[in-house]
Amino acid sequence: MQRIRLRYTKRGRLRFTSHRDFQRAFERALRRAEVPMAYSAGFTPHPKVSYANAAPTGTGSEAEYLEIALTASRDPETLRVLLDESLPAGLDIVDAVEARTSGLADRLTASVWELRLDGVDPVDAERAVEAFTKADTVEVQRMTKNGVRTFDARSAVASLECLRAHSSQADRPTDQPCAILRLVVRHVTPAVRPDDVLSGLRAVADLAPPVPAAVTRLAQGLLDEETGTVTDPLAPDREAAEAQEAVPAAAAAAPTPEGAA
Repeated sequence: MQRIRLRYTKRGRLRFTSHRDFQRAFERALRRAEVPMAYSAGFTPHPKVSYANAAPTGTGSEAEYLEIALTASRDPETLRVLLDESLPAGLDIVDAVEARTSGLADRLTASVWELRLDGVDPVDAERAVEAFTKADTVEVQRMTKNGVRTFDARSAVASLECLRAHSSQADRPTDQPCAILRLVVRHVTPAVRPDDVLSGLRAVADLAPPVPAAVTRLAQGLLDEETGTVTDPLAPDREAAEAQEAVPAAAAAAPTPEGAA
């Protein structure tokens, strides 16, 4: 059984696609692309697809991940193209590797988010960011199925900065002045989401954007605590593939006993 790991996006209006909607669209794409899927056992078999840490509905993303299990081997890049052609524009399959290591979900320990705050003066945003980052704790509230929950939104934030320049990666670019925040947040329990950080900015500095923020996940993976960067979670699979391919190449290049003599 072959396992393929995919990175996909949610862009433009498709950021409003729920995770359940994406699941249905992806399973249709698997059928259209005639992917030899492995299925679960039982009375209602389902394709073996493992989704990892999906972004909330309403947020864009450049870095969503899933893994599929196949009953026959396929070239990852060829499979990526077929699936991408079978999905609507905005739900784009942008990367594919064969799974050669374990624990993809364990490598998704942090996310990089971009928050575009239209109608917010960057000076006001910088002041709010400074107040947030200097605080030891920033308590916010969120409505859950068990009622209102209060938790600290500060401890999960590895870094938060205000970018003065316009970003080309934000999900709703316009020519109007705005503040753009870059946020690196650890995946903790309870999960701290970008809207929780916005609630924290409102709590510590009364920062309240006049329109909803355009939120885009730019990356997710392992957090390097020393540099504050988030690494590519598919890199270990690529490195393992390259190492495996290098072994036959090195053996072929080695001199034969006759040549050595």
